[in-house]
This record gives sequence, structure tokens and C-alpha cells, in this order.
Amino acid sequence: MKHKFTFIDLFAGIGGMRIPLEELGGKCVFSSEIDKYCIQSYKANFEEEPHGDITQIDEKNIPKHTILVAGFPCQAFSHAGLKKGFQDTRGTLFFDIARILKHKKPEAFLLENVKGLRGHDKGKTLNIIIKTLNELGYQSINLEVLNSKNFGLPQNRERIFIVGFKKYSIFNFPQPLNKKTRLGTILHKNAARKLTISDKLWDSHQKRKQKNKVLGRGFGYSSFNRDAEYTSTISARYYKDGSEILIEQKNKNPRMLSPREAARLQGFPESFKIVVSNLQAYKQFGNSVSVPVIREIAKEILVTLNIK
Repeated sequence: MKHKFTFIDLFAGIGGMRIPLEELGGKCVFSSEIDKYCIQSYKANFEEEPHGDITQIDEKNIPKHTILVAGFPCQAFSHAGLKKGFQDTRGTLFFDIARILKHKKPEAFLLENVKGLRGHDKGKTLNIIIKTLNELGYQSINLEVLNSKNFGLPQNRERIFIVGFKKYSIFNFPQPLNKKTRLGTILHKNAARKLTISDKLWDSHQKRKQKNKVLGRGFGYSSFNRDAEYTSTISARYYKDGSEILIEQKNKNPRMLSPREAARLQGFPESFKIVVSNLQAYKQFGNSVSVPVIREIAKEILVTLNIK
């Protein structure tokens, strides 16, 4: 099968960015991930093992590719002086993206991060990232915060996306799909009993919420019924107590989402194999990207690159 384009998948997690890019005719020529449980999931679903720690991989050994994709962790750039550009990013994981872009010069890249990156270190971190990308020859850089609930998923999840092109290009982020969302569409008809939270945990959730209410803080559990349009954001800590998304049940304590429901909440296909423990599965889906959002951005990247 002839592929339309090639891409590399950095900080690959469980492959949430890879799925839509492959659907759109791309071939993944390199992936990298450090977490051993994510590697298990990636291997089970893509029949290949990602390379390990990207900081230890020489950029010369990475194949040529059309698009670089990465959902990179954001750490502070402590000496963020905006003086050294590329050098300013040393010691951070963004530096590894930068050195690969510098050496391989792909046509385009797609980076994903938490919405908070915009204001991180009073905006200095993002400024350094953009300045570095410009220095590396990427003059067309586009940023947007997109919300999963606007792309057909019943989840309120905002993430920042940075898309860049080597040649001057006009790029448009995708518009909301305007699909009506409803939580019930991703929920099991009959959930396993073990997902129902214990009396002790339910009691503690309620007490904490009450206490925070008195203190004027908004923290506490969030519960939803099948008719809710969307849930709050699922996070990597969901496995601890499920407090950010509890599902209401008639005449019973509320329950947590199952790992399969967590996968659906992020738009993973039903065929995606869950091969790790529930704890690891919750972490993986909480850390992952929303697949339909990546799909729509990727379509626009291909339009801009004139890849049909």
C-alpha cells in the first residue's frame, strides 16, 4: 500500500496521535515512549515497540519524515531569558523536538500541550518555544486552544495545539463540528458492580465537597447522569478516586467510568486493545489526546501541504 505521507510519533503515549494520522494515509516511521506500561499498550495496538528515551536517541538515526507529532511534557525553562533561543530550551524535553526539527526539517509539525502552557512562567515558556521554532526555519506557526466537546466527544477538555510549516503557509484550525454530545452514548448499559464506589469513599467525597464549599473553594467531586452533554476533563489521576467524573446511579452510590468508557471519552476506537491494569489504563487515557480533535487538525494540515 502506497502511503500519502510519513510521520514520527514522539512522546507517543499509547498512540492517540498515530491512530488518526494512519487513518488519513500516513505511515509512522519512528516512535518514542519511555513509560513501560504505555509501551505495552502501544505494542499491543500497533505491533511495534516504540524506541525508548528520546533524550538518548541521536537525531541522525531518526528516519526522514513529512510531519513530526508530539504531545510533549511541559517543564519550566528556568533560565528563560529569551536570549539564547534554541540553547534556552536545553535540559527540557522540548529541546529534543527542536534538535530533530533542526536536523530533519520535516514539512510540518503538530505539538499538543496543556492549555496552561500559554501562561506558563508569565508567557516566557511559550515565547521561547515560538522563537526557537522560528529560528529553526518554521516561520508559519499557528496556535489554538481547542475543546474536545466541540469535536463530538462528551468531555470538556481544553488543550493547546501548535502547528508549524517549513514553507510560508496559510493554515486554518478546524471549526467546531457542532455535533450534539451526550454522555449516555459512551456509557455501558450495565456497568460492572466493582465500579460503584464504596460507602466510605462516597462519604469522604461528600464531606470534602461540603468542607470546600464552606471555605469558598470549588474543589470536590463532579457527578453526571446519562443525559449530561459532557463531563469534566479526565486526568491521569482519575484512578485514585474518580472524583472528577462520577456517574450517577439510581438508588446506589455513584460509580467510576470503566477503562473502556474512558477510552471512548477520548475518542479511541472500540478496536483499541486495553492490555494493562485498570490503574494504568486510567492513567493512559487521562494523559492521552482526544483522537477526533487530532483527526480534524491533521485533515487541515494535509490540506495546507496539498496532500490528497
